[in-house]
Amino acid sequence: MFIKQLSVFLENKRGRLVEITELIAQAGIDLRAVSLADTSDFGILRVIVDKPDEAEKVLRAAGHTVALTDVIAVGLKDDPGQFSKAIKVLAENNIQVEYMYAFTGNHQGTAYVIMKLDDLDAGIKALNQSGATILTTDDVYNM
Repeated sequence: MFIKQLSVFLENKRGRLVEITELIAQAGIDLRAVSLADTSDFGILRVIVDKPDEAEKVLRAAGHTVALTDVIAVGLKDDPGQFSKAIKVLAENNIQVEYMYAFTGNHQGTAYVIMKLDDLDAGIKALNQSGATILTTDDVYNM
């Protein structure tokens, strides 16, 4: 149930994000979710795509520093308090959230959150027991 996330190290220069996204697009790879964190000198682009292994090869071939990381994708009912409930379940089970970002999909009434946890297996178990939906790779890559 893990989703493969691409993490790309970027120099903080104009045009670097365009270069990465154009390489992905030219390879016929579709973006599903994107997060960019930066400092004054560099950034980390985190991307969920429909073909992560292909995207990694394309980016490496172009000389970019890239890594594949296992994350989970959680589907939550888009109602007040549902996100808080999910985070509370993780905290009660001593599961640390390292980072997260959200995206929308084609199912109205559902919000999606990508989570990097210190213990993915325990996080999946706890979230499943709380009633949250853990998305499969097919769910995410085929949105």
